[in-house]
Amino acid sequence: MRFVRFFMAFIMIGFNLFNYLFNDYAYPAVSTDGAYLFCYFTGNSPEEQRIHLAVSTDGYNFKALNGNNAVITQTLGEKCCRDPYILKANDGFYYIIATDMDAEKGWTSNHCLVTWKSADLINWTDETIIDIRDFGGEFANTNRAWAPQAIWDENVGMYMVYWANSTAENDIAGHYYSYTKDFKKLETEPKVLYGRWDAVNPDTGAVGIQCIDGDIIYNEKDGYYYLYFKHDETQKIAYVKSKNLTGPYDTEPVICSLGYWGVEGSSMYRITGTNAWMMVMDEYGQGHFFAQMTRDFKNFRKVNRKVYSMDDLSPRHGSVMAISMKEYRALVDAYGVEK
Repeated sequence: MRFVRFFMAFIMIGFNLFNYLFNDYAYPAVSTDGAYLFCYFTGNSPEEQRIHLAVSTDGYNFKALNGNNAVITQTLGEKCCRDPYILKANDGFYYIIATDMDAEKGWTSNHCLVTWKSADLINWTDETIIDIRDFGGEFANTNRAWAPQAIWDENVGMYMVYWANSTAENDIAGHYYSYTKDFKKLETEPKVLYGRWDAVNPDTGAVGIQCIDGDIIYNEKDGYYYLYFKHDETQKIAYVKSKNLTGPYDTEPVICSLGYWGVEGSSMYRITGTNAWMMVMDEYGQGHFFAQMTRDFKNFRKVNRKVYSMDDLSPRHGSVMAISMKEYRALVDAYGVEK
């Protein structure tokens, strides 16, 4: 498999080099080992707000599992979910954490997160609803609990779960965080991670700007945590950074997405064996996914659409993680893969 990867990269050298030199595209990094798993949903109707999975052996071209039908049917909460984030935790289990929401009920209609657990990426159990309103106080009237993700906090010894939250009293969403031991319960009252409540919209003059779809990546080279999110004024992806996972983060966002159309729901993942990171994001108004690449977390180059394929999955906001070839084969055996 590794020989095949390098052989394909070799025959693409001319095409990629030309695009790198003359068309401002990234020179694609070659994945050296393992495979990739993409977790996503496909639309706004109830039957589309389900967990879907796709696999790739190169990190660029993904094929749907299970005929691009859902692999999990939610039974609790709204029985619909969006924005799924998948990870392998320190306990060896895999977890999915997602927005418990049905878009047909409106964009300020949810106040819960939903999680699942798996030992093998095939059998998912422990479906759990986490209600943010249970914290009471300022969270009692939560009307958005969107796009949760999780990252290990070595200093605390638990996973930090973070998501965009708003309430009926303050409808400007910002990022909050709490800690979990098992993805079934949040152990600490949510605290502010990053928000733009004091920012002034340059177009309208209004105070307070929505801040959603956070994705935190640690850069080992410079020691900063980069928080990528949807920049509401431009409908692009921006980042702020901090030496500490819980902040404070810079107050001035830096625009980093390069596409023409509006995007949201960015997800960063490393091309294994390299220092290159892909950022894929939902071009929600166009029915496409847009991809770009970075090696320093600040400077990006577009990835040529001829190099990657995701659009045939009809994906919406999701996440990608690396898996082993053993796990890849088990998934393909269990679900079948689109040819």
